[in-house]
Amino acid sequence: MGEGIATREQGVVDGRFYLHLGDALQRVGQNEKALEVYKEGVKEGLFASVYQRSLYSVDGLKAQPWWSPDETPYASSIKELEKHWLDIKNEALSLMTDKGFKPEAENLKDSGDWKQFEIFARGRKIERNCRLAPKTCALIGKIPDAAGCKRGQAKFSLMHPGTHVWAHVGPTNCRLRLHLGLVVPPKVRIRVANETRQWKEGKVLMFDDSFEHEVWHEGDSLRLVLIVDFWHPDLSASQKASLSPI
Repeated sequence: MGEGIATREQGVVDGRFYLHLGDALQRVGQNEKALEVYKEGVKEGLFASVYQRSLYSVDGLKAQPWWSPDETPYASSIKELEKHWLDIKNEALSLMTDKGFKPEAENLKDSGDWKQFEIFARGRKIERNCRLAPKTCALIGKIPDAAGCKRGQAKFSLMHPGTHVWAHVGPTNCRLRLHLGLVVPPKVRIRVANETRQWKEGKVLMFDDSFEHEVWHEGDSLRLVLIVDFWHPDLSASQKASLSPI
């Protein structure tokens, strides 16, 4: 694939080629070579930066890896989620053995066990799962820019000890991703771009997942978070209406 990119033939200068080549190099530990591929992608105008490499992007949106809820119009809604975090946690724990928890299916996991329970996807409620998690579903349903985010999801994310999620990027810069810590043991962390943070129970982390991110669980018990995607606050109403679902 690398030789193909070097030819610069018609159809080869494509973000997908650069993204997949860089990803493959990272997974075999050739990070410097991957960085060179990403730098070339930036030069070609395929990526916004070496860290922000989404393929379904809208120009002109504010780009930063980590966000504070106070930088968005969603701060009061996010405070409501934090206020009810114990209700959300208990609802999620009651579902632990439910078949609604599905293994991660995007080939992002290097090791361990990582499952997800979707509540909303592509701007639509998952009816069966919402019946099982009515409190959480109702809280998210009160936030139009989360429940109606056609380029996002809301889900419980359950991660077992020993899990490592490869460095990767989300498909679009049109959303901001919120993590609400529900069960957070020691030695779990997430890197977004070049900054690593840790979850806290009852508190949120907010980031732009079009930037490269990676997760490690080196603890000895389950990690559980609620993930909620919000429309990027710079998008207009007409843009939100016209964007295709992802």
